[in-house]
Amino acid sequence: MLDQDMKQKIATGEGFIAALDQSGGSTPKALKGYGVEEDAWSSEEEMFGLIHAMRSRVITSPAFTGDKVLGAILFERTMDGTVDGKPTPQALLERGVVPFIKIDKGLEDEANGVQLMKPNPDLDILLHRSKALGVFGTKERSVVNLANREGIAAVVAQQFEVGQQVLAAGLMPIIEPEVNIKSPERAEADQILLEEILKNLDALPDGVQVMLKLSLPAKAGLFDPLVDHPAVLRVVALSGGFARPEACVELAKNRGIIASFSRALLNDLRHQMSDDEFNASLGEAIDEIHGASTAKQPVAA
Repeated sequence: MLDQDMKQKIATGEGFIAALDQSGGSTPKALKGYGVEEDAWSSEEEMFGLIHAMRSRVITSPAFTGDKVLGAILFERTMDGTVDGKPTPQALLERGVVPFIKIDKGLEDEANGVQLMKPNPDLDILLHRSKALGVFGTKERSVVNLANREGIAAVVAQQFEVGQQVLAAGLMPIIEPEVNIKSPERAEADQILLEEILKNLDALPDGVQVMLKLSLPAKAGLFDPLVDHPAVLRVVALSGGFARPEACVELAKNRGIIASFSRALLNDLRHQMSDDEFNASLGEAIDEIHGASTAKQPVAA
């Protein structure tokens, strides 16, 4: 797919984006959920080899195609690896799936109720390498824990600043200021976040677009102005700790928003499954998430 084909698929496709981007700190937990205990590896290289094998199994499953999975977000090591002897982004493209890359280096300690992204001085190098491998876009995550306007404004400003760097490299940024769904101030944080994102979107030059990855809002439909904004290519949602059934119910209440789930997509998969069992379980998850991304439920005013 050419860049314009990928952009069109992400903008209008009937499907969702798979998040296959667990990084170093979350990899042991992801492997444990997959049925691989920590005594299965003795080095970081072996650990990443095991998680890459899991992701390769997902990507090569007959259930994982561009018919329902529009895109996939990769961890840097996954992007640099191979699937069936091909660079991972190429393997995805051949399945009709648009590749994205996670670019943040983790989170700073909390201040003003939020966690900003850590500095990333080598980002331009990663962006250039990703573009050369056929990657279409990027994803960067920060976290909002409390309804602190100063903190949320700082998170959004940082996200858009990095997004401009991504755009300059010829890639599409997914801006991800995640609201912690367990926050005691979740609804208020959602509202402040909406206002701050709209300010930054309105300040973009005409014709420039970004993507947004957001927690499902406490109030269904709150993010409709973002879905409709001309500077937004697509709004996607993270599961944020919701189990898949609940995440899909909440997602279906929000017009125009599609999934970008990780745990809610992969949670039922186990290393010990036969290929038939693995493919059936993954296919069931894909069907459920696809349904919530494309068949929306009317919500009472």
